[in-house]
Amino acid sequence: MEHQRQITVFQAIAILVSTIIGVGVLPLPLFAVRAADSGAPLVTLIGVLIAFIGLALITMLGMRFPNQSIIQYSEEIIGKWFAWIGSAFIVAFFALLTALAAREFGEVVVTSVLTRTPVEVTVIVMLLLAAISTRNDITTFAYIHYFYTPLLLVPGLLIVALSLKNAEVINLQPIWGNETGGILMGAITITALFQGSFIVTAVIPAMRRPEKAMKASVWGMVIAGGLYVTIVAATVSVFGAEEIKFLLWPTLELAKATSLPANVLERLDAAFLAVWVTAVFTTLLSSYFLTIHLASRLFRLRDHRIFSFFILPVVFIVAMFPQNIIHMYEIIQNVGRIGLVITIAYPGMLLLIAILRRKRGDRVGRKQMD
Repeated sequence: MEHQRQITVFQAIAILVSTIIGVGVLPLPLFAVRAADSGAPLVTLIGVLIAFIGLALITMLGMRFPNQSIIQYSEEIIGKWFAWIGSAFIVAFFALLTALAAREFGEVVVTSVLTRTPVEVTVIVMLLLAAISTRNDITTFAYIHYFYTPLLLVPGLLIVALSLKNAEVINLQPIWGNETGGILMGAITITALFQGSFIVTAVIPAMRRPEKAMKASVWGMVIAGGLYVTIVAATVSVFGAEEIKFLLWPTLELAKATSLPANVLERLDAAFLAVWVTAVFTTLLSSYFLTIHLASRLFRLRDHRIFSFFILPVVFIVAMFPQNIIHMYEIIQNVGRIGLVITIAYPGMLLLIAILRRKRGDRVGRKQMD
């Protein structure tokens, strides 16, 4: 175990940030505006706070059992058979999330860039890239995220900052929106975009200092959540809530409407799409890696690599199930909301039972620290 504890706090933060920032960044403002019109930034902030509660629960569990994954310590908490059922649902859910993210990527690419390319080609290429990359160990996985995180954050923040020259503050008023009835459901939809943060269950057992996992979780959520809130606020302030309702991917339209000073680049959508493809890759890498990592633990295998290509056909078939873009987003929103039971309620139940039964795993023992 000692040789596997290579991940630092900064790498853990990078993994969380680059996992959360992914394919959902394009329709994000649309989801928020549908819920509360001009109150979209508030809805997004509430969604971020709910997501952080879920991440905090998972992190506290991981810190109680620093040498085990959720597959292992759930068996100690609620028994082998109940834990097996819960773990199987987790594996299936993240395989489904991987498939839907890959399909969403494919739809964006064939609609915006490669209009003559079949969606099946773009989906299988991205899934193959993720499958090949997941054959590395957790340390290499962390290095990949650590390398790409600045390439995601800097351009994203730059586009938001440059777009503010076209902003109208009146578009953000009232800050709670015109209809408050949809705020909670909208916030839950936004929360579902953060479910990739479940990757922390695989990261904590590999951290050099797992007792600092909460610090990594807080900073990861602050950075990724802060970027999401600013993107929504910038998009609403530039276009207005009513116009956004007619845009399929408002964030992409924001990049199109933004230019560099002195018109060095009149439109930033091409650069933004390049960054977005990277974000999709890191998100898919995490969800795919989490799926095969947890599956290997579930079936008591020593190596996760056996699953890297084994589940690829299944994920691809599921990705091709949605009939069109509208159907795809309906499935994504429904699956995301239902999935909160798996990513927030289930870990919360495990943590409560672990506290009541006074269950706690071995610390990063003295012999490991000596």
